[in-house]
Amino acid sequence: MEVRNNEDNLQFEIREGEEVARLEYRFYKKSIAMMHTVVPESMQGKGIASILAEHAFAFAKSKNKKVMVYCPFVAKYVKKHPEVREQIDRDYHPTL
Repeated sequence: MEVRNNEDNLQFEIREGEEVARLEYRFYKKSIAMMHTVVPESMQGKGIASILAEHAFAFAKSKNKKVMVYCPFVAKYVKKHPEVREQIDRDYHPTL
């Protein structure tokens, strides 16, 4: 699946036909804030949200930015993927 960084809308996207799954982000101070993940019903159950999160963490790492987590799905992703915990901005998420 191709993940597109839609920089105009500040979101990572995966398209399937007319449907778009997205993980919205914002730049905040020295970090990237992961705000919200939306996967249309027709695209659910395919691991798309995890692919978006993986891509978002890789993007943050490539930009040398820490990650702030506001999205509940991304918080669950972090718990399941301890390898990304080093990227969490501890000033905002000391327990994640």
